[in-house]
Amino acid sequence: MSELNKDVVDLVWGRPSSGVSVSIFRRWAQGFVFSESELTALEQFEGGPCAVIAPVQAFLLKNVLFNRESSNWRQMSEEEQKMALCSTLSEILESVCSSTSTGFCLVTWAKGQSPHTSTQTITQAQSQTQEMPEPASSQPPQEQQPTALAAEELGCEQFHSVLHKRTVMSVADLREEVLSLYHTWRGCCGVLLFLYSVILTKGIENIRNEIQDTMEPLIDPVHGHGSQSLVNLLITGHAVSNVWDGDRECSGMKLQGIHKQACVGFLTLMESLRYCKVGAFLKSPKFPIWILGSETHLSVFFTKEMSLVGPESPSEQARRVFQSFDPEDNGFIPESLLEDVMKALDLVSEPEYVTLVKSKLDPENLGIILLGPFLLEFFPDQDSGIPDSFPVYHYNGLKQSNHKERVEYVEGTALVLGFEDPMVRTDDTPVKRCLQTKWPYIELLWTTDRSPSLN
Repeated sequence: MSELNKDVVDLVWGRPSSGVSVSIFRRWAQGFVFSESELTALEQFEGGPCAVIAPVQAFLLKNVLFNRESSNWRQMSEEEQKMALCSTLSEILESVCSSTSTGFCLVTWAKGQSPHTSTQTITQAQSQTQEMPEPASSQPPQEQQPTALAAEELGCEQFHSVLHKRTVMSVADLREEVLSLYHTWRGCCGVLLFLYSVILTKGIENIRNEIQDTMEPLIDPVHGHGSQSLVNLLITGHAVSNVWDGDRECSGMKLQGIHKQACVGFLTLMESLRYCKVGAFLKSPKFPIWILGSETHLSVFFTKEMSLVGPESPSEQARRVFQSFDPEDNGFIPESLLEDVMKALDLVSEPEYVTLVKSKLDPENLGIILLGPFLLEFFPDQDSGIPDSFPVYHYNGLKQSNHKERVEYVEGTALVLGFEDPMVRTDDTPVKRCLQTKWPYIELLWTTDRSPSLN
């Protein structure tokens, strides 16, 4: 892999003058490890790798919840964990592959080079692995059990010096190879090995063509968190930097967005703070699973309620169109835009009728049309098809963000109410503010004493 190392390192870590930070590299150098307290949940040991772990967790949940026959989705044997994780990693690699003619790349340890425990030095690890034959059973020897962090002595430079790239040309071979590497994904640096596999399968040049700012690395060299481009690459297969639908023109520059409905969704607290606007392709995914972004972390909100991702109802379409004329999210538009909104919704828009509607919706002549009265006027009895309440779950992979540092799903009930003042008011938490960017009047009742953490 030597000839690719510099390009890969520059793309992932940037060009920090003092080299890649030891502490940041170490934070990323973990494997995909299942929680002992929640058998379908992955653990994250320190801040940073959530940009890879949360998307993998979201796709893993999709496969466990909707592609598995077992009724108890929270229970999995070790063999089932193996199959679920490997099929998920294969699925993501398939989604990023630009052309099957170039094949799929898998980055793994060079023969006899994999470190195993956090106490060994790289030299000890090498000497042991060279002498140790491949285990015949599916259960790895004790040295190969996943550890909290990478082998302590394994630095960034050493890591890149012991990598091996292999290419497979068919989906069937990809799935077989990914399965054979199960203990590699679970062990030291498994998350990074998978990330590098994704990057080389997608193609470095393809990623650079999609990233808005090619000087921005996929992993922030100061704070260690993943970029939006990295998150989008894993969710959609495209490393675009924006979360809106389609492309936009800005000062003669084409800014790329999301081009089709995603399998799992993305919502962010940044939208509630007015820093960005997530488009429908990420807000309304194919499955009711959403990655939630805070300023520093990614977690996952999910439910089994498929009606949440059903076709858009007329009232939901009306809300979306109205809000497209209200880019500041004020909850109202100038009355001069009412005719445009009505035309966009194929409502009767003759000037006389529009004038009549204006006088009805703005009796005090304030010059504005409020969203609520507009929806009541044209879509009074619209049933969105969403049940009044349904069970929901929140996943946060960081041990320290969970009760008693045990990674477990937090269960709750969601109430999605109408645009009139809701009768139930729950606490105003970051998780709720994040979800309100999709369901403005959602209320959450958690079964635990404290609400789940977005950070």
